[in-house]
Amino acid sequence: MAGHFEVFTDETCGGCRVRLVDEFGDELAVSIPFRDTDAAARAIYAVREIAASGLVEDHT
Repeated sequence: MAGHFEVFTDETCGGCRVRLVDEFGDELAVSIPFRDTDAAARAIYAVREIAASGLVEDHT
């Protein structure tokens, strides 16, 4: 199974966040808080679009 996105409720901010999880269940990234799941879904869409076509910039 490939990695996936999880939308979860964050009680500390009163909204939800998105978690990116790899195929082993390890958490790779956690988003900023969103006010609702629609906003989180829009962010997931944006991340998927950027990941598919965005360039990698090395700032090391």
